[in-house]
Amino acid sequence: MISFMAEVAKDLTAGTIGGAAQLIVGHPFDTIKVKLQSQPTPPPGQLPRYSGAIDAVKQTLAAEGPRGLYKGMGAPLATVAALNAVLFTVRGQMEALLRSEPGAPLTVNQQVVAGAGAGFAVAILATPTELIKCRLQAQSALADGAVTAAVKYSGPLDVAKQVLRSEGGARGLFKGLIPTMAREVPGNAAMFGVYEALKQHFAGGTDTSGLGRGSLIIAGGLAGGAFWASVYPTDVIKSVIQIDDYKNPKYSGSIDAFKKIVKTEGFGGLYKGFGPAMGRSVPANAACFLAYEAVRSSLG
Repeated sequence: MISFMAEVAKDLTAGTIGGAAQLIVGHPFDTIKVKLQSQPTPPPGQLPRYSGAIDAVKQTLAAEGPRGLYKGMGAPLATVAALNAVLFTVRGQMEALLRSEPGAPLTVNQQVVAGAGAGFAVAILATPTELIKCRLQAQSALADGAVTAAVKYSGPLDVAKQVLRSEGGARGLFKGLIPTMAREVPGNAAMFGVYEALKQHFAGGTDTSGLGRGSLIIAGGLAGGAFWASVYPTDVIKSVIQIDDYKNPKYSGSIDAFKKIVKTEGFGGLYKGFGPAMGRSVPANAACFLAYEAVRSSLG
């Protein structure tokens, strides 16, 4: 029991630090991604508010300064410990269950299963955090667009208070749970599978304990890219559902959101913000995995 708790504590600590590194590096990219995803479809003959990622960065800096790129970070920063603790701890415990014997290395397929299980667990905690973050990131785009029911929030706690008060109580904070799970389960399966496959490739076998920082950075960055490449349309659907107006919803659910996006914007609408997401995933996940591995190794 003591050994079990010690392993959990190590994963909690390493996961927390890894998640903090990921958030600090990646949040500006995430802000631009959500702004591109959430901007209203312009009327015929008019241009969208943002012509692309670079334009969104320029407009954000001009209107809000550098702090605008970190808008909405309070919610994920406050919960990064819990989210990454759950992700890496559940993954670690699933690894223990999947091993043929204590200390035995896992196959890539086993890491895929461990990642999927960790993704399922983290999706439950991630949904309220994602909702708060998306509302804060999207409100500036919505306020000047064609959405008349946009709500102004003063911060993460204000979002939570307004949702609890006027959107069905605690249930309102879990709006978008299904698409969040549809993102986290296959996304983490792909990420941890690719991460393990690349580590074994660089190490020339299953013993990856001797890999240097460069190999871990490359493996972590490409693994993060695999996450988004495998589930990005699901993330777009999650975002539009979570920022949808409660009293006058545009979408009745995930399937309806998918159909309406494809109908009005084509399949390209499911990849709005894909560039910033991929641009974020490589450095952010490289930082996350490197920090996790370094801390986990130092703890023994």
